[in-house]
Amino acid sequence: MALIIRIDVDRPYGKAPLFRHVLSRISSDFYLPKLPGLGYLAELENMLIALNNANARAYVFFRRCTLPPKHVIELLHAGQHEVGLHLENSRSFDTFRQETKIVEDHFGTKIAAMSKHGSGGSKFGYHHYAQYEPAKYMEWAERASMRLFLGNLEDPTIDPIISTKGLLTFPSAFWLEPHWRDTERFTVDWLMQRARDRDIVMLVHPENVLADPVLSSDFETIIHNLDTTVLS
Repeated sequence: MALIIRIDVDRPYGKAPLFRHVLSRISSDFYLPKLPGLGYLAELENMLIALNNANARAYVFFRRCTLPPKHVIELLHAGQHEVGLHLENSRSFDTFRQETKIVEDHFGTKIAAMSKHGSGGSKFGYHHYAQYEPAKYMEWAERASMRLFLGNLEDPTIDPIISTKGLLTFPSAFWLEPHWRDTERFTVDWLMQRARDRDIVMLVHPENVLADPVLSSDFETIIHNLDTTVLS
């Protein structure tokens, strides 16, 4: 039994200070060259370095606007992390396939895992389809011969599901950021104990976790004290 680390790479330039938030919005809706000097994927890079130093593996899910440059791909390879699709335009199977192809072409490999950007509330940009429809994503993942779907529910006690076609789904996750977590019921200590008894997904967003000293400390404690795994 082990911890499954899920990293959703939502923002190309993070969200602070203000100019980086603006760059993230422009990159999400239009085209902007990748500018490492202005912090493109800076938080992800630092998180991958921390994971690699701890010999901890993760799933890293990318949007079409957060595809990594060469030096970040090298960190992914060095840590043997698994790359996945962070589905944004989920209007149809065709839009799902288009986004899958974008990610596969960038990495030169087949994508076997996916997650969904947003949980059915706000619309996050021009390309984003806000509705959260996990049954559809599971069907599409099977049709695309993917092996893993990580869902957005917020109760990490929900058991995983294996379909007749072999798709493994974790409907829910332990969200490290407290905005999406019942912090009284699901504490870091709870996670530390539970992940020793069963596979459990921990969801993080690099720009949120690394901006908060408490969350950063929790993240370091977790990755240095729990076994991690990738399943696909």
